[in-house]
Amino acid sequence: MANPKLLRRILLRSPLNDTVLDGARLFFSPFHEWRSHYSSIAPETLTQEENPGDNNSNKWFTLPPYTSTVDGGILGKEIARNRLENKNDAAIGRGAANPPYSSSTTALKWVVRCCPELPRSLVQKLFRLRQVRRESCDIGHSEMGDELQKPRLRRVTAKDSMNLGDRIYLPISVQEFPVDKKEYHCNEEEVSFIRSLELYKDPAIIVVNKPPGMPVQGGIGIKRSLDELAATCLSYDCLEPPRLVHRLDRDSSGILVMGRTQTSATVLHTIFREKTFGASHDEIDNVKRILQRRYWALVIGSPRHRKGFISAPLRKVVLDNGKSDRITVMHNSQTLASQHAITKYKVIGSSHGYTWLELSPITGRKHQLRVHCAEVLGTPILGDYKYGWQAHKNWKPFPCSNHENNSNEVPKRKILPFGLDLDNGDISDKHPRLHLHCKQMVLPDISLVLQNVQLYSDYDLSHLESIKLVASLPSHMQRSWELTNS
Repeated sequence: MANPKLLRRILLRSPLNDTVLDGARLFFSPFHEWRSHYSSIAPETLTQEENPGDNNSNKWFTLPPYTSTVDGGILGKEIARNRLENKNDAAIGRGAANPPYSSSTTALKWVVRCCPELPRSLVQKLFRLRQVRRESCDIGHSEMGDELQKPRLRRVTAKDSMNLGDRIYLPISVQEFPVDKKEYHCNEEEVSFIRSLELYKDPAIIVVNKPPGMPVQGGIGIKRSLDELAATCLSYDCLEPPRLVHRLDRDSSGILVMGRTQTSATVLHTIFREKTFGASHDEIDNVKRILQRRYWALVIGSPRHRKGFISAPLRKVVLDNGKSDRITVMHNSQTLASQHAITKYKVIGSSHGYTWLELSPITGRKHQLRVHCAEVLGTPILGDYKYGWQAHKNWKPFPCSNHENNSNEVPKRKILPFGLDLDNGDISDKHPRLHLHCKQMVLPDISLVLQNVQLYSDYDLSHLESIKLVASLPSHMQRSWELTNS
């Protein structure tokens, strides 16, 4: 929570010319780059409810005019509902007409969207102190009978709805607010490495092949996470940083999708969420899923059946007085609907007591694949010491060929940025890495959908173009694949 005294001092002080205030970086939003957003408004040019009390009140920081935006939540739900095999069934499930995808928003949400660097507590305080104005147009009449648009500047509350063309004015002093947000500066080698992970990019999304050992999100003890690095290295010409729409475990690898805009991220996040909440075992074989994911995993042992479905609900169990937790299968018959988890699996190949599986999660629960493999199939994933610790108690590395055993040459390990070591951890290592990789994904072309929805109000979502993504195996899994198939 920001210091109230500091906030009041910032709101009342005159603007500074310096770009640094008390050694802290000043607030700067990408929207500041837009022409005419920063303007000095004189009392003569606007009809105000009250006269300004000082010179500082004559100047405002101007946000871009409000335009109707696509509601990513509504659009994402509608895309998720169009999953049936043919257009007739899809029309029945959708109804005769498409719902409106555009939505209105409140003044508070518009300020937060335009100025993401401003602390929400400060924005709320500006509204409480009645420091926010809105310019709307009233229709008047000239002596000739022509209609005139008279701009009016009035106080606006946080919950007031925005109308098309409305502009929000904030005290100019907000640009001097010190931002404590930590910036990550990457050298050329680090930027090059992160960009080398790219699999696909369009105006709406960016997809990377996440390496094992790199956390997706920040947390306690995490110095660099992929979402923070993406904001530094993968923003390119976008004014907004890439946003996560789903997760991968730190030790797993593979396809990770991020939205390049707030709208595309909301659409994709809704699709991932609806995929989980809307899935049921009865509809699996009858539904053409708009979102498909296929993982490869090397497991210890072999399942009883070469293919099938796992439908086992999951729950979180807190351990060590709240210091840790784990996911486990819930055997209680009174299962909450939101906790069900479904996985489709099939055997790719088996040898030497190990099995390669293709896993397709129908739902998206935390640690779903790892728990289903360990507790339901009885074949824990290699390198999963949390859920397969018993199988690793007497672990013996996979024997290599005589030529490799007799070789005295020690391969030189490649030093990678961010402390990553991707050369070890295969099945012949004393401590193998987690062998779980998101190898394939099919998802709707969100960029094309957004373009068509904005152009055509009656755009048909029953037949969507898809994007097919494939991520190569990480080095330790590729090495294990070669050893088990030799």
